[in-house]
Parts: sequence; structure tokens; C-alpha cells
Amino acid sequence: MRTRIVAGNWKMNKTFKEAEKLITEIADALDDIPLDNKEVILCPPYLYLEMAADVAEEANFSVGAQNCYPADCGAYTGETSPVMLQSLHVDYCIIGHSERRKYFNESHEFLARKTDALLKHGICPIFCCGEVLPEREAGNHFDVVKKQLTESLFHLSEEEIGNIVIAYEPVWAIGTGVNATPGQAQEMHAYIRQLVAEKYSPGTAENITILYGGSCNAKNADELFSQKDVDGGLIGGASLKAEDFISIVTSL
Repeated sequence: MRTRIVAGNWKMNKTFKEAEKLITEIADALDDIPLDNKEVILCPPYLYLEMAADVAEEANFSVGAQNCYPADCGAYTGETSPVMLQSLHVDYCIIGHSERRKYFNESHEFLARKTDALLKHGICPIFCCGEVLPEREAGNHFDVVKKQLTESLFHLSEEEIGNIVIAYEPVWAIGTGVNATPGQAQEMHAYIRQLVAEKYSPGTAENITILYGGSCNAKNADELFSQKDVDGGLIGGASLKAEDFISIVTSL
């Protein structure tokens, strides 16, 4: 049975005091929520990872980073390595987010290197994939996602791919308030699972966790998460308010 996950991507938000308050509120609320075969992940900015990891030791959530650089150390000013993340007991790391692809020109090959670097140090990549609006409108969305997975993940062994979480994020739905319909989300999630089955095996495909990201919120989470192949969500704006985020968690 695959793990169902709600991961909160805070992006570049919250001051130190605000982050401390949000982490504490979420941790306290999670004490009262049973999470059998479910996992909650908080992905705050780098500055707050140690604080989140300290709280997570006694709380019911895991900690994820929002990015990494694919080297153990070196002259890469401003970057953070998987070794550093591992030393803080960070369990997950988001890679391939559409904002990183758009603003920092991250290529499929570069994301493959990030994937390898994270797995080397026992950190689970949350690999984001998805199409922009013109690609969806042209009917190329399946080809786009297939290329992203093929060139960044499908060099992995079957054992390694089992340690990946995939997040489908239709780029046209991120931060726009327009989410994919449950049917559109299910269609792409099923397609991704089919690709994994064809490359590896039906068993591996059945066990891999695939999240939906793209304006998932407290109002639509129930319907999105009820889809057969949607195993939870990578949550952006709605993860910045404890009440909204907890409501999404209870929808799992």
C-alpha cells in the first residue's frame, strides 16, 4: 500500500517568528490527527529547516527542503548540498518545481543529477513535473510529462525509483486559483503510473506515491484526493495558514 502524503511548500514566505508560530500550530494540531499510512511534510525556506527539524523530533511531521545543489561541497556560493540537508535530518527535498525550471533554467539533465545526489545521501526527492498552458491547449501535455520523467528519472534502477515521490503540477494552475479538475488530475496521474509500469513493473507503479500540486486547497482537496491515482498533494499557498493546511491533511 503506497503512502499518502500532504507536503507544504512554503516557497519564499514567512519571517522567523512567523515560521516558528506556523510550525508550532501545525505540530500541535497534528497531535490529534491519526496518520496511519499517511505522512505530513513541511518544506519551509532553508533558514527555518533546523527549527522545523527540532520540532519534528517530537511531532508528527517530516521535514523537506525546497531545493539542493548536486554536489557534496565546493565553491558554489549560496547553494545547499544534500550532505548539509542530511546533517539536519531533512528527509525530503523538492526538485523540478516549475518555478525553478522557469526562473533558474533548470534542465532535465540537471534535475537527474539532483535526483542522484539526494538518493546518494538517503533523502527522498519530491520530483515535480507538469505542463504550461500552451502545451495543455496544444494537446502535448502527456508528451511533456513523459519527457520530464524519462530524462530526469528513468535512468534510475527499480529500487531507486521506489524511493521517489512524484508530484504532478499543471503549471497553469499554480498560484492562479484555477486548479485542474479531478478528472484531469486523475487522467495525468494514471498516465504517470502507466509510464512507471512500462519502464519498471506494475508492482513498482502501484507502490509509487504521486501527488497533485496546483491550487489544491481546503475546499477542493476532498474531491481531488478521492481520485484513484491521486495520493495527496504538494500544497503551496494553502500551506501558509495552519487551519487551511490541517483541513487539507484531514482530507487524506
